[in-house]
Amino acid sequence: MADGLALHQVGVRFGGLIALDDVSLTVGPGEVVGVIGPNGAGKTTLFNVVCGFATAHTGTLTLDGRPFRPRPHRLTRLGIARTLQGTGLFAGLTVLENVMAGATHTARTGLIPALLGLPRSDRDERRLREHARAVLADLGITEYADAAPDTLPFAVRQRVALARALAARPRLLLLDEPAGGLGADDVDSLAELIRGLPHRASDPCAVLLVEHHMDLVMAVCDRIVVLDFGRVVATGPPEAVREDPAVVDAYLGAALDEAA
Repeated sequence: MADGLALHQVGVRFGGLIALDDVSLTVGPGEVVGVIGPNGAGKTTLFNVVCGFATAHTGTLTLDGRPFRPRPHRLTRLGIARTLQGTGLFAGLTVLENVMAGATHTARTGLIPALLGLPRSDRDERRLREHARAVLADLGITEYADAAPDTLPFAVRQRVALARALAARPRLLLLDEPAGGLGADDVDSLAELIRGLPHRASDPCAVLLVEHHMDLVMAVCDRIVVLDFGRVVATGPPEAVREDPAVVDAYLGAALDEAA
């Protein structure tokens, strides 16, 4: 695959613990790819490798066919954004300001003009504010723009966190358990939103999703990668993974039955 993200036989160790072992996967433009597996399978480590918080001891990463050595502070400029487990919102900022923070890497002015309140800094702020409002509208949460995040229902805060990530205009969005803590209706709404991300009229993005909520994974993913003890034990479209006897017996079992 020339375009998009690829991991090639990646291995990660922490002392004597093997966190990832010979892991390969791809996320191409327009795809939603899910990563599932039991606790401790290596899902978060995989995300951390892509974000530069963990280093691959073996194997390589590529982005659009070129060597990719991720650094956390450079990700947004490369078109990669990530949400966190929970929401990770800034309590001292309004919803609108939180979303604006996701797009600050696009600001044309530096810190000194902003501190001095120079005209160019004002123009940057207006532009970021308008962009943030457009993202909030796209996600249907404009009415909460001036609210403090901790005053909002959890499902709304989750959507604000997603808006902040999308404000960076990523071409690849890493979603870390976005359905955690959501009720059935909110999960259905989230699934519809995720399915639409690669097909948005403006700023479409591919998605790499780590999630325990199996009905969400089965509903939105084009392909699923199953990890266990740091190794890939199955990969393929949802229907193939669902029917894989080894996957069902060892990892999913009742969870898949509930999602059926």
